[in-house]
Amino acid sequence: MEPILVYGFPLGSSMGLIAALEWLGKPYRLSRVDMLGEMREAPFLRLNPRVETPALVTDDGRVLTETMAIANWLAVRDTSRMISFDATSPEADRMMQMMAFINTGFTGAFSPLWMAIELPEPDPAYESNLRRYGLEQTLNRHDRLEELIGDTPFLVGDRPTLADGVLIGVARWLDVHAVAPRDRWPKLDALRKRLEGLPEVEYALAIEQGETPAGTGAMVGQLPIAEVIERYGRKA
Repeated sequence: MEPILVYGFPLGSSMGLIAALEWLGKPYRLSRVDMLGEMREAPFLRLNPRVETPALVTDDGRVLTETMAIANWLAVRDTSRMISFDATSPEADRMMQMMAFINTGFTGAFSPLWMAIELPEPDPAYESNLRRYGLEQTLNRHDRLEELIGDTPFLVGDRPTLADGVLIGVARWLDVHAVAPRDRWPKLDALRKRLEGLPEVEYALAIEQGETPAGTGAMVGQLPIAEVIERYGRKA
C-alpha cells in the first residue's frame, strides 16, 4: 500500500511534508483533518493521542507520529536521493541539524502565540503575557535561523530537501502572527520566496485549502480521516 500522510488545516506545519512528498515523487495518499475540530475529538486519539499532526500511516500499516520521525522514514526510503543525502555524508548531517532546529526551538517559539489565540475564555492579561513572550522567543529563533542559513539556494545545497519542507510549513506563521516584517531576515526571506515559487509548494498550499490541483501525479488519492482512524487507529 502507499503511505498516507495525515495533514492538518488550517496552517498546519504538515503542509511542508506534502511538498516533500511531491519532490520525492513516489506514490502516496493524503488524509485531511481539521485541527480546530476533528483533531480535538475522541476518535482522533486512536491515531495520535498527543492530538497533533502530522501523522503517517506507513506502507505496512503502522502509524508514525512526530515530524522528525516521519522525515527520517522518508529519508531512509529515498533511494534516489531526491529529498535527502547519503546518511554518512556531511550534507545529511547538516540536513538533520537544520530540521532539528526548525522542529524544536524555531517551531516551539510560536507556541505562546498560538495559545494566546486559542484561549478558551477571554483573559486579556494572560493573553498579553503570552504574546509578549512569544514575540521575544520568535524574534530570537528567527535571528538564530538567519545565522544558520548559508550561501546555497536552499538550506542544504542547490535543491530543496526535507529540511526545506519542514521549514516552509512553519515559516509562514511569522506573517500569521504579525511578528515582524519578513525582510528583517534577508536570507530567510529570500529562501522563503524561492520555496513559495516552487510548483510543489504551490500544490501543497492548494491541497491544504481544500482545492484539487494537478501535482506531479505522485498523490494517488485522499481518504476521509474517519476511514483512516477506523482502519489504522488503535482499537477503541
